[in-house]
Amino acid sequence: MVRKPARMYRRLEGPAYTKKEYMGGVPNPRIQQFVMGNVNGNYDVELRLVAEEDCQIRHTALEAARISSNRQLMKDFGEKGFFMRVRPYPHHVIREHKMATGAGADRISSGMSMAFGRPVGTAARIKRGNVIIIVRVPKGGEAKAKEALRKASHKIPTPSRIEVLYLTQTQEQSAVN
Repeated sequence: MVRKPARMYRRLEGPAYTKKEYMGGVPNPRIQQFVMGNVNGNYDVELRLVAEEDCQIRHTALEAARISSNRQLMKDFGEKGFFMRVRPYPHHVIREHKMATGAGADRISSGMSMAFGRPVGTAARIKRGNVIIIVRVPKGGEAKAKEALRKASHKIPTPSRIEVLYLTQTQEQSAVN
């Protein structure tokens, strides 16, 4: 089965389709971890990757963004020198109607123009201004963390910006919760 291009699922159209207990055969999300690095570290700077448009991000794109930014952060800060969290969870189930291919396929599959489809993956529904990835690093590591988030932004289907926040002790305690 050939996966259809992500541009088909980028826009938010219709209500969310999330009741997995009523449908069979929904594949598990490809994303492996949502929290990486040292959770209890003392960090001075928080960087956020923020979506600038409403969109759906497929689970494969979230995993690709996580891998690219995590690899860069591990190279620059080591295994315990940073904290990273992927915020959205892919709840929305994506459906595809399998189309026949080959000779004579146009005669076979022309009768179901509005077919319901079978579940083929999941996606996270993102609104404008939602945070996609959070990275916390020690002071002086802003440029390296910004580069890691820039690489992650190339993997997601919406334009995004990077916000930089300088944390104090009280903000750190409330940001963990």
